[in-house]
Amino acid sequence: MTCPAQELALVNFVALEFTNQKNGVRGELVGLGRSGHPAWCPVLALINRVKHLRINRAPPTLPLYSYHQYHWQSITTTTLTTHLRHTVTAIGAQFGVAPSDISIRSLRSSGAMALLCAKVDTDVIRLLGTWRSDEMLRYLHVQSFPLLAPLAPQMLRHGAFTLMPNLPME
Repeated sequence: MTCPAQELALVNFVALEFTNQKNGVRGELVGLGRSGHPAWCPVLALINRVKHLRINRAPPTLPLYSYHQYHWQSITTTTLTTHLRHTVTAIGAQFGVAPSDISIRSLRSSGAMALLCAKVDTDVIRLLGTWRSDEMLRYLHVQSFPLLAPLAPQMLRHGAFTLMPNLPME
């Protein structure tokens, strides 16, 4: 809340503290950098949240997920899911997504899937998602086109091999 406006516009990395996570770890920080996209950038979204809080003279301890409409209110997971589903109703068909496919709780697994499709190592995905086990693998869709499309040609190119004969056991 004390960062000058001109410096706020230059921010390129943010860290969010989650006080109540599904994995039970409190106070963990998750860092996000700029995406390079004017509309789909986590850093720009956070800058806009800070601006909203400043314009409405928010108390310094107010959570980022608050908004002002006559009085301060908290954004709930139900509200976020409703807004996501309205957006999917408007534009989701072109991407093969139905409103029932989306909830606020699906964002974490969707992010992990996007990273997997970008060929990010699963250990890195696990670290970024703060998964403490291989539970993350349950959320990844291995039938994703970006993952499967190159496999058939690779199998054809690298499928010619011979097996070594079994050697007698001594």
